[in-house]
Amino acid sequence: MILAGDVGGTKVHLALYDFTDGKLKYVRDQRFPAREYAGLEEIVKEFLVSEKVTSACFGVPGPVRDGRLRLTNLPWTLDSRDLARNLKIDYVFLINDLQANGFGIAELGPEQVYTLSEGDPQQVGNRALLSAGTGLGEAFLVFDGRDYVPYPSEGGHADFAPRNEDEVDLLRFLMQKYNGRISYERVISGQGLTNVYEFLREARGMEEPAWLAERMRAEDPNAVITDVAMKAQSEICERALDLFVSAYGAEAGNLALKILSVGGLYVGGGIAPRILEKLKDGTFIKAFTDKGRLSQLLVNTPVRVILESRTALIGAAAYAEARAAELSGISPRAASVKF
Repeated sequence: MILAGDVGGTKVHLALYDFTDGKLKYVRDQRFPAREYAGLEEIVKEFLVSEKVTSACFGVPGPVRDGRLRLTNLPWTLDSRDLARNLKIDYVFLINDLQANGFGIAELGPEQVYTLSEGDPQQVGNRALLSAGTGLGEAFLVFDGRDYVPYPSEGGHADFAPRNEDEVDLLRFLMQKYNGRISYERVISGQGLTNVYEFLREARGMEEPAWLAERMRAEDPNAVITDVAMKAQSEICERALDLFVSAYGAEAGNLALKILSVGGLYVGGGIAPRILEKLKDGTFIKAFTDKGRLSQLLVNTPVRVILESRTALIGAAAYAEARAAELSGISPRAASVKF
């Protein structure tokens, strides 16, 4: 049995997979509120009932060094050796969460992906992946002539580059709020959407109806803004989502240019499927392709939205099976995984 995990800043998603006849077989999964637990070990022990797990892989937010990571959004330090010993699992691996998503893409079927822009599907080359959720993750899938090999990145923490007067003023607003430098993650993430909303309310003076203010206090602000904007119930929410999606598309284009992802760009994370109808209206693609002399390159780049919420888990399970098999020499490797 294979244990796969997707560790985020607000939740930990665990799943069990079996590997039979050369394919991963889903068994069960469960989500846990991360901040209610002292660490990952406690969550895993609660999740596992009587199953015997031989290998595990956890996709984690941030750079993994020598099997070790200190999370930025949780007071946890993870070490693959400690996890293996304390959980009594033969093989435990920690990889970047976007890298896990990258491994998962190869396992997805056509119904689990929505094509936002066809581009030129005949192009072959590197692919890019960015995912907005609690934070902003970025990764690249290098084409080696036969396979796509995922590599992690911390590009979401690069400096936010405004493109127009609204974004220039947004940058000034956020520099004051955070007392200094602003990364793309401050704009393109769950918290980023709330930041954009607050900018429109406080710096632009857009009206916040009383009923909306009440909902913002009582519920998750990011979910409220998204829900209200998608239902076209308030101008400030619609405008916030519009600015958010435009910035999202622009940074997607930046990433595509940096790694020359002519093979396609994937939009992952929890936010994209919830705002799919907004992504379809052209705002994202307009910003994605608005790259001056290089615009045609982006027009030719296929853009796809990942709809499968378990992509990172699927990728982590594939990685765990393949690496454990490589180290032990006992079972066949997952065909879609290449290191």
